[in-house]
Amino acid sequence: MMQGVLLRRVALAVLLAAVMLWAVTHRSQLDVAALETQIGNLGPWAPLGFMVIYALAAVLFVPGVVFSLIGGALFGPFWGTVYNLLGASLGATLAFLAARYMASDWVARKSAGRLRQLIAGVEAEGWRFVALTRLVPLFPFNLLNYALGLTRIRLRHYVLATLICMAPGAAAYTWLGYAGRAAAAGSSSALNYGLSGLALLALVAFLPGLLRHLRAAPIKLIEPAEFKHCAEAWSNGTAKAMPSNDPVKVRSP
Repeated sequence: MMQGVLLRRVALAVLLAAVMLWAVTHRSQLDVAALETQIGNLGPWAPLGFMVIYALAAVLFVPGVVFSLIGGALFGPFWGTVYNLLGASLGATLAFLAARYMASDWVARKSAGRLRQLIAGVEAEGWRFVALTRLVPLFPFNLLNYALGLTRIRLRHYVLATLICMAPGAAAYTWLGYAGRAAAAGSSSALNYGLSGLALLALVAFLPGLLRHLRAAPIKLIEPAEFKHCAEAWSNGTAKAMPSNDPVKVRSP
């Protein structure tokens, strides 16, 4: 049993090392204009090629925003969002696994004080903390991928939280990329997608304040008997207005 686990980890480490070695040796070819042309020339393999390059870029600390814009310009608002999200999630997973099984000391040095914040956040909130950091860019995306690999979050929780909660940001940048291409082509849809992308980014930017407000909101607990009395009063049409606007919860018996 233990030997099988060890073999799987060694195989994973070898695979990650090979991917990272290939990415490092080809880093000089990460020219945006050239990449757009090369991906477009892949024909039916273009989506797969794009997602692989996006994932490698995330491993190499290349800003993902650039690829999200390219994805929107090449594949449109819908499929561009899908390919951007899958490529970014794959890259985030590769970096997570690399940190967990191969480069923990290097990641710990790079993360410094931020690593303590991340570990404390994961210990307190679990996958919810990962979801928050994906929705709101509280930490640099590429470094966050590696640093979370040193926490005790489970891989499947990390992948699901990453995939789901990066969707709004992926859609926003995809729409902006598509808007740029549509504007260059003189399409009337450019303005709509551009404004939608900016509005979505603004909504994501306001999320931290909204979450703090919701957490700080007092919750008034009422007894089950009082709740039953209020329900009967409402059904008989004799209920009075609630004395407070605070949210209420029914206390368990």
